[in-house]
Amino acid sequence: MKAAIAVAVVIVLLVGAFLFLNPGGYLVVNSPEKSDAIVVLAGDAADARYWRGLELLRAGYAQHVLVDATMGITYGHSYADLAAEFVARTAGQEASQVSVCPVAGDSTKDEAQQVNSCLQRLEPPPRSVIVATDDYHTRRALSIFRKELPQYRWTAAAAHNTFFFGQPWWKNREWAKTFLMEWQKLLWWELIDRWRK
Repeated sequence: MKAAIAVAVVIVLLVGAFLFLNPGGYLVVNSPEKSDAIVVLAGDAADARYWRGLELLRAGYAQHVLVDATMGITYGHSYADLAAEFVARTAGQEASQVSVCPVAGDSTKDEAQQVNSCLQRLEPPPRSVIVATDDYHTRRALSIFRKELPQYRWTAAAAHNTFFFGQPWWKNREWAKTFLMEWQKLLWWELIDRWRK
């Protein structure tokens, strides 16, 4: 019994040391590879994600960007309509290479299934895709998209939004909230949700 308690204490201490010595770094995956398409995930503050996707498009990482937009309504406009208008105003000469993918649902797992139908409409159909999302969300998003849509080769591109996340994570109240919430979601995905049918 004492040995089991000692092992549990050691594990807790090692995990604690990892979290403080590698502050949030485990959550972040930023290794985009040249691909056929880029998917910019929807989110509450998706501007940084969009700009990261556009940056990669302009750098030649892909030929097309899909911008996910939830089907919610604000001030009489759908988020998809607002996203399309924003793309028209900001994408410049690349506007024809950027399209909006309306998605419903409140999880990255739900989003993955809906993204698949948008990817299938691209010509030529992509075989490799970069998922662009907030830096703290990249590890979980990459894991989800690889599991849910294994027919594509996935890599991730991290978008930085210093309001929500930075390192070391414990130096800012908002960063700490984001860090703890994302770890909770990552653990839920890895331990429970990924095994559901």
